[in-house]
Amino acid sequence: MKQLFSILMFSLLFQFCTDTQPRNPVNKPKTSFLNNSAERNKALLAREESLLKKAAEKENALSFQRTSKGFLYAIKLSEFPESPLPVKGEKVRFEYQIETLDQKVIYSRSTLGVTEYSIDEEDFLPALREGLRLMREGDIVVFLFPSYLCYGYQGDGDKIKINQPLRFTIWRLPIS
Repeated sequence: MKQLFSILMFSLLFQFCTDTQPRNPVNKPKTSFLNNSAERNKALLAREESLLKKAAEKENALSFQRTSKGFLYAIKLSEFPESPLPVKGEKVRFEYQIETLDQKVIYSRSTLGVTEYSIDEEDFLPALREGLRLMREGDIVVFLFPSYLCYGYQGDGDKIKINQPLRFTIWRLPIS
């Protein structure tokens, strides 16, 4: 009996000491999700670029220029065309208005008020950050921004929809 018990214990001990085989993961590869997401984003970008181009063509009085960041801008008025563009750390004052691409006011200039911003030193809406770098004191500039530089896939939770390209008019004011 003692011998049988020893054999049984030895066989159990031997069984537990063998290497266990790892399980293979059952997760599906994420490449299909990433590929689909990339395709959706490319289609959204193409759609928005088309909308920006059409909006610019409708405004015959303005001459829009395309930037490397993917937005369009046109200078409506330049009081001091020889003055320098702002540099990093420079404080700028401005007023702005946000509109749809067909020029329906979403947030008016009077609602948003005067804003101050230190160039490239504060967390700020990317559209405004990029636009203000192109403005001299006294300029009035119209910008047509794709949604990824504005409020993107979330909107503003109020009046600006998700993935909505926007038209901004910015008045750069003198520092007082």
